[in-house]
Amino acid sequence: MALLHNAQVTPTKLEALTAWVPGRPWAAGLDASALTQVGAYRFDDPDGEVGIETMLVRTADGVVLQAPLTYRGAPLAGAEDALVTTMEHSVLGSRWIYDGCADPVCVRALIAAVLTGGHEAELQYDSGAGIELRKPTVRVAGSGSPGAAVPPVDTVSAVDGPNATVVEAGGLTVTVRRRLDGLVDATGERLRGTWSGQDEPLVLVTVR
Repeated sequence: MALLHNAQVTPTKLEALTAWVPGRPWAAGLDASALTQVGAYRFDDPDGEVGIETMLVRTADGVVLQAPLTYRGAPLAGAEDALVTTMEHSVLGSRWIYDGCADPVCVRALIAAVLTGGHEAELQYDSGAGIELRKPTVRVAGSGSPGAAVPPVDTVSAVDGPNATVVEAGGLTVTVRRRLDGLVDATGERLRGTWSGQDEPLVLVTVR
């Protein structure tokens, strides 16, 4: 269950991504100077310390990109190259925002969802006057089975390519599609998603 706050954040998530995405190998050749948000999905950190959210954004030339992010209350040791931005949150204070593909907490959440047939986290919104439920803008489902074994993930090794980021973690290979256009090698278990305008489930992540 993910708790969202009625808060001001500086910079905004979209501003942060607009500054960060154009330098990624998987955004090469795209007009990523003016991103718009398509939707997002979240997973829970079992320890309740790290925010995990995957943003889907559209480039000016119409390509949908996938950007897993983690929100931390302190820097992640050894992950300086994966830092997207630092952010001021009016409720939570200073936050360090990382590329989720380089954060073990996010990668384990992705693996768990894929292998166990998991779904996006339920969203609760704290308006300041009470808690209300919100509908996710992206629905996801893993292809695995409940109760499947999920390996521990203490370290990750992530390599960006022209279309995806390949992560080695917990003895598994996790492929996070970055560009959601074109063909995909869907070998292994899969995380599929739907959102407004994308009614047919689309492969977002594979694990093998």
